[in-house]
Amino acid sequence: MPDAPDQYAFVVVSNRLPVDRVVDEDGGGSWRHSPGGLVTALEPVMKANDGAWVGWAGQPDLEFEPFEDDGIEIVPVPLSADEVQKYYEGFSNDTLWPLYHDVIAAPTYHRVWWETYVTVNQRFADRAAEITAEGGTVWVQDYQLQLVPKMLREARPDLTIGFFNHIPFPPLGIFSQLPWRSQILEGLLGADVIGFQRADDASNFSRAVRHLLGWSTTRPYIEVPVDDEGAVVSKRGKKVRRVLAKHFPISIDAASYEELAARPEIQARAREIREGLGNPKTIMLGVDRLDYTKGIRHRMKAFGELLADGRLSVEDATLVQVASPSRERVETYKQLRDEIELTVGRINGDHGTMSHTAISYHHHGYPREEMVALYLAADVMLVTALRDGMNLVAKEYVAVRRDGDGVLVLSEFAGAADELRTALLINPHDIGGLKNTIMRAIEMPERDRRSRMRSLRRRVLEHDVAAWSASFLAALEDARPGQQIAAPDDERGTA
Repeated sequence: MPDAPDQYAFVVVSNRLPVDRVVDEDGGGSWRHSPGGLVTALEPVMKANDGAWVGWAGQPDLEFEPFEDDGIEIVPVPLSADEVQKYYEGFSNDTLWPLYHDVIAAPTYHRVWWETYVTVNQRFADRAAEITAEGGTVWVQDYQLQLVPKMLREARPDLTIGFFNHIPFPPLGIFSQLPWRSQILEGLLGADVIGFQRADDASNFSRAVRHLLGWSTTRPYIEVPVDDEGAVVSKRGKKVRRVLAKHFPISIDAASYEELAARPEIQARAREIREGLGNPKTIMLGVDRLDYTKGIRHRMKAFGELLADGRLSVEDATLVQVASPSRERVETYKQLRDEIELTVGRINGDHGTMSHTAISYHHHGYPREEMVALYLAADVMLVTALRDGMNLVAKEYVAVRRDGDGVLVLSEFAGAADELRTALLINPHDIGGLKNTIMRAIEMPERDRRSRMRSLRRRVLEHDVAAWSASFLAALEDARPGQQIAAPDDERGTA
């Protein structure tokens, strides 16, 4: 008989592992840390808790045994090429992603995608159930795995289960379009605690449960009907399980960004970047995945019009745009890349000179050290998302600005706007307003810049990733799995 797998008291489950598989020239392979907000946010938590991380290795049709990486037990889950196409590229990123981001792009609904999503979620749930110790805690991450909490609850009622949704949760009128809306809600409600980025997201979720399932909600709690064994039932019975659904805004490891910003070699690199751009008076910076939710086109349109209007010149202002590759096999993203690169070429062709380029565009990612140097070099940070769960780039920029200077222009549709209130908040759809705010940022007196940045830094440094994870895990600790209370006589939902 095969040996029983090692078990862990604390397990994180996410679509991707915190490491990527790198193939060598001779066909061999190695592992390296992967970039991304989720990895950055959870890595310190995992190390502190000596936990295990369940996820996909990023390459199809390959199976790997569990291994340890930098103090974290890595437990790979295999996916076939067909599953990657249907579960990940299809249902997760061509159905759920656009739906949850206010239908900025049209979602696509295919039953075969949904069936594969169910199959893959079950595989993740089975692996987590297998390696989690009796009475352990499982923290499931994000929209790709919304069915896992219920599946885990059915397999392992002894577990404490948390779920965190890193992207927005849409209003009822939008979410209701999803053909499998009830299954998603019930899947999430297998958790003891469901975390969202914004209070509005938690409210949207509770309203969807109330209207689509008919279950009682008294914010921040949702009462899930269960049988005597604790399994979810479709109608109210004698018992309910109380689920906490509230916002826990995610953050960054602010101290590590401060430490990088203090390094002389990174400060020197920041000066090199400015010199390489021709030492303009103002460097504006955008850092995004190449995604239609990020408002990159709106940002470039506003900047191009400022140049055309004569309010800015390429000698005085440069826009640096880092747009890291994202979902390049999805047709919507291919079209977006073409459109943005055409816009960059047109603006540079119309306004560039022999010695100055209007937009310095980079379609690739950078290591963290180079990003910190870019943040230090930038006078104005432009975050113009049309819809964003949080946007950690805004917080990274603030954490890096140890000099107390710099201006953050921040979309009110990013979750970070709830916390970073002294940023210059904008509606990215209002191009005229965006143009005026960019000019306000460029022309802002130093005293005002420093006052705003001081407030922003206080918020980011005090509410870092450790505070985020501690608050969520404390809520999980209080949840106590299987807690059941008598159902109230009045079964009507409450706001």
